[in-house]
Amino acid sequence: MSSKVVSITSAQHFRTITSSSTYTIVDFYATWCGPCKVISPIFEHLATAESKPGRITFCKVDVDTQREVAGTYGISAMPTFLILKGSSVKETVRGANATALRTAVLSAAADAAKGPAKSPGATFSGQGKTLGDGGASSSRPVSGPTMPDVGAMLSSPAQFAQGRGLPQTVVRFLGLYFTSLFSLEPIKAAQESPFAVKGQTGGARVGTVR
Repeated sequence: MSSKVVSITSAQHFRTITSSSTYTIVDFYATWCGPCKVISPIFEHLATAESKPGRITFCKVDVDTQREVAGTYGISAMPTFLILKGSSVKETVRGANATALRTAVLSAAADAAKGPAKSPGATFSGQGKTLGDGGASSSRPVSGPTMPDVGAMLSSPAQFAQGRGLPQTVVRFLGLYFTSLFSLEPIKAAQESPFAVKGQTGGARVGTVR
């Protein structure tokens, strides 16, 4: 027997073989079976040429000594060849049909040669991410402090002062200060000043003088 062919010794041994290989090519035979002896050299030649550890394994099951394994697959005629993928039967060849056996084995070998499908998790696509970005794209601009619009401040200081922020507050304060400083009625002047912040009612909002 070819060293590439595994002789099954128990049901557990058979389960170990099928679970450790993508494909298992099984020859169910009997020592007293003439056709089994005729096709055995062909099976062994295929095993030598196509065996691949972890992908395709060839084994022989003596139906007289391994009745449990033979009974699991309902073997009733010898020789019978099963092409198993895992523990599932993908193809059955009954009798000493060398052409059918070779075709089935080469088909399984071609599929086994493709190897396991790549894991989706191993493929990366799209934009990368940086640590601490909370899952956002690394291309997202980092926001910094907002610079005041110097042009707006110089061309129309009163309108610029209506906005929010430290620069607007400073402009508003200086505008109200100088408006009140040079007026005989400072409170009225402050209320009517374009630098006063407009409230929801449309009136000016200035501090109460005590």
